[in-house]
Amino acid sequence: MEGFSVKIRTASKELSAKERVAIKDTSNCISIDEATTNNDKVIINYDYHVILDIHNEHSDNKDYVKTVVVDKNGDKYVTGSQSFTTALVDIVDEMVEAGEGDNIQLQCYRKDSKNYKGKQFITVSLI
Repeated sequence: MEGFSVKIRTASKELSAKERVAIKDTSNCISIDEATTNNDKVIINYDYHVILDIHNEHSDNKDYVKTVVVDKNGDKYVTGSQSFTTALVDIVDEMVEAGEGDNIQLQCYRKDSKNYKGKQFITVSLI
């Protein structure tokens, strides 16, 4: 598509060519933003994640970042939440460093902002 490009910024594992192509297609991902709208929690049996740099000439914000998390069943979850991505990277880095990278189960949810009354942000915790 003209005016649209997706590049992998980082990946938590080495990806095959097929995985690199597939992970760039976020149209078949479950939106964490939508799935947590009614204070629902999303549980992910973590396999790996990628951070994507997206350029879209037809968007108000032409350059943005999406994080895709893949579970062990192959389901893909996507969010543009910076707070989620920061928490995810911290969790994964620490678990991998401790040699427990194969045993990561995540809970994604919304939390009320302390700085902005009436606003929520998306985050993730290890369970």
